[in-house]
Amino acid sequence: MFKEDARSLPGAAQAALRNRAVRAVLDGMSQVEAARVFGVHPNAVNRWIKRYREGGWDGLSERRRGRRMGEQAALSERQQQEVITLVRETTPDQLGLAGFLWTRDAVAELIAQRYGLWLARTTVGAYLRGWGFSPQKPQHRALEQNPVAVARWLKEEFPAIRAQARREGGVVLWLDEMGVRSDAAAGRSWAPVGQTPVIKRTGKRFRVNMLSAISNAGMLRFRLFVGSFNGPVFIDFLGRLLRDCGGRKIHLIVDGHPVHRAKLVSAWLGRHAERIQLHFLPGYSPELNPVELLNHDVKANAAGRRRARSAGELRAELHGYLRRRQRQPAVLIRFFDYPTTRYAAAS
Repeated sequence: MFKEDARSLPGAAQAALRNRAVRAVLDGMSQVEAARVFGVHPNAVNRWIKRYREGGWDGLSERRRGRRMGEQAALSERQQQEVITLVRETTPDQLGLAGFLWTRDAVAELIAQRYGLWLARTTVGAYLRGWGFSPQKPQHRALEQNPVAVARWLKEEFPAIRAQARREGGVVLWLDEMGVRSDAAAGRSWAPVGQTPVIKRTGKRFRVNMLSAISNAGMLRFRLFVGSFNGPVFIDFLGRLLRDCGGRKIHLIVDGHPVHRAKLVSAWLGRHAERIQLHFLPGYSPELNPVELLNHDVKANAAGRRRARSAGELRAELHGYLRRRQRQPAVLIRFFDYPTTRYAAAS
């Protein structure tokens, strides 16, 4: 990885970078790892640690000096806070800039537009790291998602469901369905530069569908099937849940799939209203469902690692992996420790 010379950055950017790197080391990161993360030479991190030990945080502060020839002006503290707020709370297109992602070029354009300062990409990158930002693959949100409905779910609807389940001695489960294809891709493969690796697989395409439900206590129940997801399939799975939960009332959280609202399913639920109740997530909000994380786990670690030659082989591979996950409740519990699913972690 390229190690930039932090001395070429404006003083304020240097100070922010030093503070961020030292905090990381104090929190347990090794100096070598901190150097890699913050894009500097390990010797620089070592010097910063010494300065901190000798003078505390004041020892890492910006040292006043004259500006070198050709050096760009630094952002003031007020300007830095304004940029931090804009990058956290908006996207470039909302501010009249090109694109939807905050790249270093986009941030540099924002700074030039607002303050008339033209900063190099390396300088902008140093500021961003010093502010606690890192380049990340963004999550996707549907344009149709209703933020008001999501807020209401988090603040009112789900807490009410949880309270009801506590009063009834019931259990809250989250459910989702997905299809796993025989040509599912998973991860990357190391290979010589310029020689794209070739993965051999059968030319036949087949699919196995998966229904799964999990609890924040690490319970997992699933059903694998070939064919369409329809009312009878869903009802069969609901019946299995009733048997597995030993008489406790089930509060099952689902999305808006048409099968979940089908007349056949509604009639069945009406006959078992004392034992099971469906609750619907806000529309276009899969990130609120912890089962989505189980789906990603299965696709990455069960479906794509080995190439099945038939639907039967794929089903057996998925079944074995899910049975192992059933014996690993701690892994399932971690699906409730992501920023978008943490609301569901408390029992």
